[in-house]
Amino acid sequence: MADPAIKQMPQFGSNVGIAERAYRIRRHAVRMGEVQGQGYVGQALGIADVLAVSYFHALRYRPDDTLWEGRDRFLLSIGHYAIALYAALIEAGVLPEDELETYGTDDSRMPMSGMAGYTPGMEITGGSLGHGLGIAVGMCLGLKRKKSDSFVYNLLSDGELGEGSTWEAAMAASHHRLDNLIAIVDFNNQQADGPSRDMLSSEPVTDKFEAFGWHAQRVDGNDIEAVRDAFDTARTLTQPKPRIIVCDTRMAKGVPFLEAREVTHFIRVEPDEWALALKALEQGRRQ
Repeated sequence: MADPAIKQMPQFGSNVGIAERAYRIRRHAVRMGEVQGQGYVGQALGIADVLAVSYFHALRYRPDDTLWEGRDRFLLSIGHYAIALYAALIEAGVLPEDELETYGTDDSRMPMSGMAGYTPGMEITGGSLGHGLGIAVGMCLGLKRKKSDSFVYNLLSDGELGEGSTWEAAMAASHHRLDNLIAIVDFNNQQADGPSRDMLSSEPVTDKFEAFGWHAQRVDGNDIEAVRDAFDTARTLTQPKPRIIVCDTRMAKGVPFLEAREVTHFIRVEPDEWALALKALEQGRRQ
């Protein structure tokens, strides 16, 4: 008999199904990138597998009721990753697919940086990096006061680990024993000015979070099975402590000619290359 103390996770399909979702998330992101001719597409391609597991294995939500009180909250701390989250929300049925043609345009519900007031399913407005985890801590405290069993997920970047506010929030989360908090780090080792390890190294990441009182895991963020297992472990852990999953991802994953570029933090490509990117994704899907 299942342990009633462990919240059962929604099951949206097998690994094959989640892989298809990840492909479609990547495809949505590339199509949005084509609208503007540029953007943070490399991050979207890299984090697509994590988002697919999040929305089609782990998260509890209602696509037609984004303010449902019983939902799990997914906080995008990294505002410039909005294109990635929009792609996931489109695939989840929260946003209509034809709306991606408006990405980044005037009056669009999908501005280039995430804004909660504009987009259904966007829980917070992402601005300067380092704020998301603090907001997540506040949400977790509020949900505990309400006796809610909902989780708060916070997707942050490896660059945000260089922000002091992130570590203040990490300390607070441990102090308050926030076992309803699951942080996810997209560790792609790239920032605007170069590799993250050269800007301000955060290694050893998991050791540091464990020292702060967290349960820490590190996985290949482009291995769907590994990501799924890490999410399951984080959700079912019985220890009263916050949880973090560090996901090592590859920028522009799935589009080899973009993966090979030295700098992919903000991608500009020639008009004909968008079609080549979609073709590369389709080829990878068939393998």
